[in-house]
Amino acid sequence: MSKVSVLVVDDASFIRDLVKKGLRDHFPGLRIEEAVNGRKAQQLLARQAVDLILCDWEMPEMSGIELLGWCRAQEPLKAVPFIMVTSRGDKENVVQAIQAGVSDYIGKPFSNDQLVTKVRKALSRSGKLETLMASTPQRSLAGGPPNDSLSVLTGGKAEVLRSPAAAVARPAAPAPAAAAPSAAARPAMPSKGQGQLRLPNASLPCVIRGLSLKDAQLVVKRGELLPQVLESAVLDLEEGSEVARLNGYLHAVSALEPKPDSEWLLLHLRFVDQDPQKLDYLSRLIARGSSQKHYVPGA
Repeated sequence: MSKVSVLVVDDASFIRDLVKKGLRDHFPGLRIEEAVNGRKAQQLLARQAVDLILCDWEMPEMSGIELLGWCRAQEPLKAVPFIMVTSRGDKENVVQAIQAGVSDYIGKPFSNDQLVTKVRKALSRSGKLETLMASTPQRSLAGGPPNDSLSVLTGGKAEVLRSPAAAVARPAAPAPAAAAPSAAARPAMPSKGQGQLRLPNASLPCVIRGLSLKDAQLVVKRGELLPQVLESAVLDLEEGSEVARLNGYLHAVSALEPKPDSEWLLLHLRFVDQDPQKLDYLSRLIARGSSQKHYVPGA
């Protein structure tokens, strides 16, 4: 058994399970620890050493960026690779993480290939990959294609990082030509969309038909690649200067129209965040209801 260990930090159990499964499938010899937020991770790191940290940004009690700052101030943890796993892909957030000493960046939602590539690269740079390979079949360590460079966000000054937006920036291919639905059946899709749903391989404008603290009903236009049940996703909602990035997974996917060539899909997105700030945002959004440009009850 390898002595190489990784700490997975995220307040959402679904995300932790997703990361752990990806790691176990590709790195069977890796020892995996987990923590529900930065404070719990801090307590664990104070009593035992790890070789890699995979951490969410937005968490209650202590955020990922706060944990990163604490780690870089501790002598035993200064050199430990720290990968931020987050839906915060804006330039200012990326730069803030770089300045705080982040080693790499994975954007939510992510694919297994992206996760494996980042972890493999981090362990290789720290000299731990060889130790892990000694107890892991070589085929399990094959990584996927690298992500695009972050140079466009950082002016070429952070070659160590890769773009978290690469996995979600490609729009879905246009749907094959189909008969237009009747006016009664066609959902009221605004020209700019009411929200943005980010999947591992596509970014889709969407209409929100229903919203609660636990889930959302979304309408999206059908593309060549269909969204998959249990696929991780991020729902972006923006109101003025306030942006909510709600992490979740697709619980159900169905045709909106009662025909096989339906142009629209109805997605049931289950939220996994436990962050009080996000829950508060959702509560305010639901309370204001129809006054919001991206929330139209019964759309």
